Amino acid sequence: MRLRGRLAAWLLEIRAGVYVGEYPPRTRERIWDQVLGGIEAGDAVMVWSAPNDQGFDFATAGQNRRMPEDFDGLKLIKFFPQNR
Repeated sequence: MRLRGRLAAWLLEIRAGVYVGEYPPRTRERIWDQVLGGIEAGDAVMVWSAPNDQGFDFATAGQNRRMPEDFDGLKLIKFFPQNR
């Protein structure tokens, strides 16, 4: 809950747990540091526009079935099987 409050101070919560905003790289890095410091057992993804072939870049944190993998310079998502 503390992390959600911090994010709400900087970003617009468009859906429960989904925040949107547009900031320069330095501010974005500071927001991401807050996420990393407060994520605990959760997971997070941050996406931003970038001057590359995809037009965006992203970072992930925490345990998730979807993990980024570099494929010839493109970031793609690799799915892990569900733990049963």
